[in-house]
Amino acid sequence: MTDPNVTESAEAVVVPVPSGQWVRFVDVVMNAPGPDGLTARFRFVAPAIAKQTGSVDFELAAADMEHLCKSFALPRIASTGPKPSQIVISLSDRDVPFGEAAPEATQFFEAYRVDGDACIWEAF
Repeated sequence: MTDPNVTESAEAVVVPVPSGQWVRFVDVVMNAPGPDGLTARFRFVAPAIAKQTGSVDFELAAADMEHLCKSFALPRIASTGPKPSQIVISLSDRDVPFGEAAPEATQFFEAYRVDGDACIWEAF
């Protein structure tokens, strides 16, 4: 499914978000189960959240993550096979390999329960 609001090129998928920050889709990880079963982890690079030089705080980023869940992740899980019970959206100020520690990176995560065509926020 192609989203007309997503800019795709050979190098990056840049997704518009409410804060106006630049957010690049990195990947989706589906092979690491979460606490409630199958979890889809959608990972994005968002340089504007950097501690030292960023202009987007957690409150703004939280609205962006909810938007990414609804407008980017939900449409894509419909065609991925088994439907996950949870979507995790992660923003990082730099590309960080999945599962690796990166204490120098600023990273934000939010988890959502999938309820039909809605993302329901769940506290970690």
